[in-house]
Amino acid sequence: MNIVDIPNLRLYNQQIIGSKFKTPKEIVGWMGAMQAQDFGMSKWAVGVRLPGATDQTIASAIDNGEIIRTHLMRPTWHLIVADDIYWMLELTVPQIKAIMKFRDKVLELDPAIYEKTNFIIVNALQGSKHLSREELTVELEMANIPTDYNKVSHFLMRAEIELFVCSGKTINNKSTFALLSERVPQMKKFSREESASRLALSYFLSHGPATLQDFIWWSGLPISLSRQALESIKSKLVSATVENQTFWFSDSLSIPEPDRNTVFLLPAYDEFTISYRDRTASLPFEMHRKAISSNGIFRPIVVINGEVAGLWRKTTQKDKTRLEVNLFLPATNTIKDLIEEAVVRYGNYLNKKIELVFVNQ
Repeated sequence: MNIVDIPNLRLYNQQIIGSKFKTPKEIVGWMGAMQAQDFGMSKWAVGVRLPGATDQTIASAIDNGEIIRTHLMRPTWHLIVADDIYWMLELTVPQIKAIMKFRDKVLELDPAIYEKTNFIIVNALQGSKHLSREELTVELEMANIPTDYNKVSHFLMRAEIELFVCSGKTINNKSTFALLSERVPQMKKFSREESASRLALSYFLSHGPATLQDFIWWSGLPISLSRQALESIKSKLVSATVENQTFWFSDSLSIPEPDRNTVFLLPAYDEFTISYRDRTASLPFEMHRKAISSNGIFRPIVVINGEVAGLWRKTTQKDKTRLEVNLFLPATNTIKDLIEEAVVRYGNYLNKKIELVFVNQ
């Protein structure tokens, strides 16, 4: 294996090429967790890995509780399958609380106020209610809880990580919250070491080839626990050393022979780029700032033959939907044709006809 093999192997392992799954739940379960602060883009992250899927297919899996959107790692929103939410959150919560400690101090948020807000939020959601952030904010304000300085985000996140609430159905185009206990039955628990090993195996099988440092970045787990988790699963993986880095991946994976050009329109914050500490295998250093802003915003990307080769964005004007593609370098007509095919696939996913526009070509 050499450096140019890595992005293509990741395309296969991440199910972007040759997906072996049939449902959104299977995709998310295989990936372990998928970053999801941009809700619309996170649904496309599942859809691009599931041939024939539509936005409604993914939305239905979330609405019916097969897939949960919650704060999980680093800490930010992720999609996970309902079956994994209890053990996975119990594993990552200590790191989330440690990261949030400074901001809690600045906002003067202590355990006592979180106990109050948890009670108010849980009480408001009792009886299988699904309420939006705005509706829950009203409940908090009625109880004289201060909601300035974006404190509501902290209250809701705390209720999530303490296993009181999770994502609910989308109602009137708004995301909602629901009681976790009413939405997902309690699942089997594992020791912290067992949970870390489960998460590590899921990561290296679905995201490999990847390094230990990549896993530490992705999971947010302590270095010692991450190293211990990798040691416990090495018998189920193989490794290769490339440019003085050790990469781990499935022992059943063979290096694919590229038989044709490949083009994919991947969403903002897609696991293909965000889940690695070192992204240079697929994102050349000189292009890094184009795809990722200085404040950490990951833009929607065009991936050509495993390499991030441009950006894209969707715009809607009255009844017309346009998709603008801005490639970093001039493209051949063959590549442009493949981009057009990728746009058609995205249009089918949205159930819309999309006009493709090349910018600066």
